[in-house]
Amino acid sequence: MRRLILLTITGLVIGGCSFAPEYVKPQVPLPEQWSDPSLDDNENRAEQWWQRFGDPALAILVQESLDANLDLQIAAARVAEARAFLSGREAERYPMLSIEGSGARQGPSEEAAGFGPNQARPFTDFRVSGLLTYEFDLWGRKANASEAAQHRLLASAANQEMVRLAIISEVASGYINLLALNHQITIAENTVATRRESVQLQRTRFQGGDIDELALRQAEAELAATQAELPALRLRQTFQIHAIGVLLGKPPRDIKQETLTTHSSIESLEAPATFSAGPPAALIVRRPDIKAAEQLLKAANAEIGVARAAYLPTISFAGLIGLQSAQVGDLFSSNAANWQLGGSLLSPLVDFGRTEALIAQAESRQTQAYLSYGRVVQQAFREVWDALEQVQRTDERLESKHSQVTALKQSTRLASERFKGGYSSYLEVLDSERNLFNAELALVEIKRDRLLADISLFRALGGDY
Repeated sequence: MRRLILLTITGLVIGGCSFAPEYVKPQVPLPEQWSDPSLDDNENRAEQWWQRFGDPALAILVQESLDANLDLQIAAARVAEARAFLSGREAERYPMLSIEGSGARQGPSEEAAGFGPNQARPFTDFRVSGLLTYEFDLWGRKANASEAAQHRLLASAANQEMVRLAIISEVASGYINLLALNHQITIAENTVATRRESVQLQRTRFQGGDIDELALRQAEAELAATQAELPALRLRQTFQIHAIGVLLGKPPRDIKQETLTTHSSIESLEAPATFSAGPPAALIVRRPDIKAAEQLLKAANAEIGVARAAYLPTISFAGLIGLQSAQVGDLFSSNAANWQLGGSLLSPLVDFGRTEALIAQAESRQTQAYLSYGRVVQQAFREVWDALEQVQRTDERLESKHSQVTALKQSTRLASERFKGGYSSYLEVLDSERNLFNAELALVEIKRDRLLADISLFRALGGDY
């Protein structure tokens, strides 16, 4: 018994042995600081990033999506699965206690060893036993498997963060698109109303002989062309509302709605002047996809230790204590007790390269995880640079388009005055009005693109931090 206890203690002590390679965090060359003045070194913000647009309706939609979005619920279920898997791996590191009971009536063969002719008699055997089994983790196989499961749980949690960030970004982008479409529909409806009045005016003037039929038909054509824009805009508006409904996790009967509450107009939303980014190195620990990639690399590293341990023997202990008798009534008597202690050793001898192949697979997965980590970091910084460029270029486009709209408004006024004075044809007025209408729609699109660029930058920087 003393030797058994000593063996158990020794196995527990040296169970910390591990054949996993030492984890070394990948070193990726990073810029020392951001080159864009819109990114500052402040990493602490009092508000969530989507609240910086100052729209209460957007904040409500984001909260609804976080409460009910199905993709986010799927991600949460995956985290729960990974947590349960880790619990199972942890449980494997501890002894297992089980209980069994049995009853049998047996007639032994007279030819069996230990029995002579006419000596074999049927007998009854009742047993109740408790069995304790334990495998010593001498080479760290179970410890490494548990560590790998823990890192995969953390990777799953980071993936959940990534899904959360994607959903918030999609809700915010959908809301901005909806505001843009609402404003474009308003512009088109106002233009239709103005051109309807113009057609009525031109019809009256035609009937009075002040203009020829060509001017009237041109005015009617421009009215019809503007009216044709409205169904397409309203269709896109409906599609966008449906898309937001799916993001909010609404049931099918509630997705088809003709309206969605908005608080602000796209003209009233202001783009943030600066973005709290922290130093470039902070992106490594803030982006959920980078965190997930590193945890997967750590898991792959630990799984090499699991594979390598297959080269070495496994030592197990089993202890049994119970009761055995031929009669149920005698089962709990003092003489019915029995016990058994033992151990086993199982060591691979010839496996025809199976273990070596498993180790090669684990090492290959580690290499893949290492390369994937580097690729994710590259992609993260590319997204930041792309978003910054998008912010800068849309600012330039927005300024130019504002100037164009201002000039076209003046041009339209002058063309109308020239026509009334008889100095030009009505076609000049129609051209100016058409150009102004198209420019106003384009201005809304550029304003939308500018706000979407902000969302892309927030997302590229890791969202909440």
